[in-house]
Amino acid sequence: MGDISGSNVNGNGNGNGVHGNGHSACESGRRKSCWYEEEIEQDLRWCFALNSILHTGASQYQDIALLDTKPFGKALVIDGKLQSTEIDEFIYHESLVHPALLHHPNPKSIFIMGGGEGSTAREILRHKNIDKVIMCDIDEEVVNFCKSYLAVNKEAFCDSRLHLVINDARAELENRGDYFDVIIGDLADPIEGGPCYQLYTKSFYESIVKPRLSDGGIFVTQAGPAGVFSHTEVFSCIYNTLRQVFKYVVPYSAHIPSYADTWGWVMASDSPLTVDAEELDARIKHRINGENRYLDGKTFVSASILSKAVRKTLAKETQVYTEGTARFIYGHGSAHNSNHHP
Repeated sequence: MGDISGSNVNGNGNGNGVHGNGHSACESGRRKSCWYEEEIEQDLRWCFALNSILHTGASQYQDIALLDTKPFGKALVIDGKLQSTEIDEFIYHESLVHPALLHHPNPKSIFIMGGGEGSTAREILRHKNIDKVIMCDIDEEVVNFCKSYLAVNKEAFCDSRLHLVINDARAELENRGDYFDVIIGDLADPIEGGPCYQLYTKSFYESIVKPRLSDGGIFVTQAGPAGVFSHTEVFSCIYNTLRQVFKYVVPYSAHIPSYADTWGWVMASDSPLTVDAEELDARIKHRINGENRYLDGKTFVSASILSKAVRKTLAKETQVYTEGTARFIYGHGSAHNSNHHP
């Protein structure tokens, strides 16, 4: 959903992401500036200024860009859609990883669907009791791009406990004979025509994910925007879909400044998910190397108490996510030439 505009930023304007080096756009002339823009809704756009476009690339699946933004530092953009930024990615990744691992009594083996950026693996590998992490991403070029340019994750990529698999997550889980204590969905958002929406369906959760969980296993997925108005896009539907598959389902959310919205995750298991704030803090202290910047016991308890408007929708949601009844995040990526910010 992103767009780069500037005086000499090259783009094909066909919705396939960002191209060009962008440096001259950001550095030439006082009246010319370079901006990243994302269309959140038809009549709502979110944009911020860039210092430069650091790197761009393309794979058979996706276009990739690393931007140097003025408000958020380095930002990773895939298919024109902002994935994470240097300043606040810790909020997203701590929220995705730690609640599930901390609710499990003793997680040893973890499977990541997607996660090519490396940040999800980084947070998992901070847990002292982890023996094995399988990171399965379909796009080797995205993984290699992130290995090269995201220095914050270099140590994680070199950790001997991390096993990188380049494959479709569905095929990989289907063909594996082993089981996992936690399976994490760090997939791209379900976008119409995109490669990932089928990995949010009831049939996938029921026939592929759940059978690969060990006893007491936990599944967690990122679940799209979860704001007062945006949660009806996919968040409520993903929540309701998981309720059809697992006995215990916990939705939670956090504000991500660079997303200009509240983001949602859903955690699910056939074992109760009832660890209180004090126990979460005790487990954080004993299990995790280093200090979390965002998540502790009270923060998670707060995150899982959704607003009245969101709770009301979730309670009334009837749609189940299937390939035939899929919901999608709004918009697609694009790039075009411009001499000024529109």
